[in-house]
Amino acid sequence: MILQSRLPYDIDAARKLPGIAPLDPADWLMVDEAFADQMALRETLLRDRRDDVLRLDPAAMPAALELLDTVIAALPEDFHATDTAITRPDCARVTLDRTDPMGTLGHLVQEDLCLLEKRGEEHVLTGAVLCFPASWTLSEKVLKPLTAIHVPVPEYDADIARRVQRLFDGVKPGRPLWRFNALRYDDPSLHHPRTESAPKALDHPDDAPFLRSERQCILRLPQTGAVVFSIHTFVVRVSDA
Repeated sequence: MILQSRLPYDIDAARKLPGIAPLDPADWLMVDEAFADQMALRETLLRDRRDDVLRLDPAAMPAALELLDTVIAALPEDFHATDTAITRPDCARVTLDRTDPMGTLGHLVQEDLCLLEKRGEEHVLTGAVLCFPASWTLSEKVLKPLTAIHVPVPEYDADIARRVQRLFDGVKPGRPLWRFNALRYDDPSLHHPRTESAPKALDHPDDAPFLRSERQCILRLPQTGAVVFSIHTFVVRVSDA
């Protein structure tokens, strides 16, 4: 069981959906007390279940490479880089493999990283390293537009869909945005996939002992124009929230 001791924001500060606020670019990537344990789990998933947690449309390779460069440039000071490798805060050394940018990213930071590119009227999920899904499955969502990605989320109605698409259209390079969610779970597992057709179990009953919260950031890559949706996952005991 991998838990953080606290959340870095006030979950009672409710905001109207989609709850977006400006983000200082320097605060994008985080390292918290669960870093080493989360990274060890990410490495296991990328080794043993790579097809479940990583997908990349070949046409999205330029965006993935730009994302890799963007993350490297934004790493917090506890990371140490050379031309060929980066040493993480837990002292693990990650080789920079530009033939596998999403895989490299999955070994580098706690955040899950999704690439979305405008194809037609909507942004489409063209690549992701998603080790910690919260009740969804990457294989069902890849190469789908935003509206299909959010099936079967009941709150994601036509009005929210329009607002989110406008947000993705309007986000500017160098001016990232962020939001958070928070749901109660009986199961604290970080890797928590579920297919769209699976029965809707009570993932978040009112008396569940764990709170799962995602710090979600949205930023525009300036060269390819792709949008990055990053997810930093926290799981804490409700008593610590």
